[in-house]
Amino acid sequence: MKLNSDGRDELEGTEQPFVTHLIELRDRLIRAVIAIGVCFGILAIYPGPAALYDLLAHPLVAALPAGGKLIATNVISPFLVPLKITLMSAFLLALPVVLYQVWAFVAPGLYTHEKKLVLPLVISSTLLFFIGVAFCYFFVFGKVFAFIQSFAPKSIAATPDIQEYLSFVLTMFVAFGAAFEVPIVVVVLARMGIVTLEKLKAFRAYFIVLAFIVAAVVTPPDIVSQLALAIPMCILYEVGIWASVLFIKHTQAPEDTTQKV
Repeated sequence: MKLNSDGRDELEGTEQPFVTHLIELRDRLIRAVIAIGVCFGILAIYPGPAALYDLLAHPLVAALPAGGKLIATNVISPFLVPLKITLMSAFLLALPVVLYQVWAFVAPGLYTHEKKLVLPLVISSTLLFFIGVAFCYFFVFGKVFAFIQSFAPKSIAATPDIQEYLSFVLTMFVAFGAAFEVPIVVVVLARMGIVTLEKLKAFRAYFIVLAFIVAAVVTPPDIVSQLALAIPMCILYEVGIWASVLFIKHTQAPEDTTQKV
């Protein structure tokens, strides 16, 4: 329990009945769903599901031989796949609103120093995930697809299926988005006292090996994508160690107002 300077618990008087919490949770879930629905409606009108898929497929189409296109081997794929892309884009676009609803729900139950811990982590983890996805789309895809097509025999016509391409893209987005969360994991481990900064620094060499193993497992079997994932992970590990020092310093509970009961 954390006490104020007047000897009272900081959260005293903020308790609410369980039913009230359920109602608030329902309301915030509805708001999050509405935000996603609004974004979906806007994207469905402009630029439209087909245009969104064309944008997603651009790195691959650009690497194919002149006139190369993707194909649909399933009857309803030309309809469902663009809709899935639109829904995914709508969720990403509405993610700040969704995260705000999550934050607004849990914030009243947190102490001041805990709010200083959670809010920066929510914001930074979201930004890092977006950066990882953008890095994958704007840099990795172009290099990987060009590298793969350079090995394709001239007797083969490369016509990837749109559903398979969507699965590949989502896998890569999740892999790079999660890999860019390395600093958050390092900061949380250090802040929670699970691992000391000294041990994190000593683990540096092992993490480099681990990063290359992870990259080899989750990316296609080409050196370009593996390096593109492993090298940023190693750099971000160092960033996480550096950030942990500042984070621990600025999110400690006030010693003079903390009391165990």
